Amino acid sequence: MMNTDFTQRNDPLALFSEWLKEAEAREPNDPTAMALASVDEHGLPDARMVLLKGHDARGFVFYTNFESAKGRELLANPKAAALFHWKSLRRQVRIRGPVSRVSDVEADAYFNSRALLSRYGACASDQSRPLDSRATLEARAKAIAERYPDGNVPRPAHWSGFRIMPLSIEFWQDGAHRLHDRVVFTRQTEGEDWRRQRLYP
Repeated sequence: MMNTDFTQRNDPLALFSEWLKEAEAREPNDPTAMALASVDEHGLPDARMVLLKGHDARGFVFYTNFESAKGRELLANPKAAALFHWKSLRRQVRIRGPVSRVSDVEADAYFNSRALLSRYGACASDQSRPLDSRATLEARAKAIAERYPDGNVPRPAHWSGFRIMPLSIEFWQDGAHRLHDRVVFTRQTEGEDWRRQRLYP
């Protein structure tokens, strides 16, 4: 791991890129996995694991079925929080901000980069809806595969991506005797300069 004091850094996006790169080298399973939280129609928080599929100055991108629980929740209330926990590095990153849809061009490019069986699965699944048996799901996936034997599977209109535009990014590093290092970067709007604040653990 880097020996520099991350609490003195001024660019949280660059720092995240460095931490993610280290996690990809050392975390044994799914370094891009993040817990994603949204809010349902009753105002109750809802969380699940998703995979980060891209990040840049515009935000953090993941993909899903818009008719799933998280898709419906985020379309109705476009705000989210995400948490990365890299246990092997003893690090966490928390992200919060408004959510927007990615462009169709971005969604098409990512969908077409997926493994063929994953594309079949995305077309076959009514994500988050009741399912009578696994056999039904497998039969639907098989039917999709037979419909597109050449692998030219079109992206379903309800399958796309979201981008979290961060207004808050918090970095946490485990410390001896629970004297952890913790710093949060905040801003009010996209493009605004980040404000850095060290926090008690």
